[in-house]
Amino acid sequence: AKGAHFGPHNLHENRPGSFVSSTLIFATYQNAGVRAYDISNPYRPLETGALVPAAPERMMDIRPGRPRVIQSCDVFVDAQGIIYSTDYNGGLSVIEYLG
Repeated sequence: AKGAHFGPHNLHENRPGSFVSSTLIFATYQNAGVRAYDISNPYRPLETGALVPAAPERMMDIRPGRPRVIQSCDVFVDAQGIIYSTDYNGGLSVIEYLG
């Protein structure tokens, strides 16, 4: 087991000036990284990409006994499709989505 939290945490929001799509969403999944989903068929969403960053070399959370695992928590996608994801333990990841 990896430890720490698992499951959906946050979604990229379609805001003016950022990546906007009615069929593609990006979500953070805590210890399972960042996920991309095609929701063009709302009855059958399809995962089209995922990135699970490596365990952090140095912890941002310095409390004793914390598991050394990623905790992807927030995601923003800019107008060019570059993904920025923050992590409680690992800091910032910059990701290029290739579809």
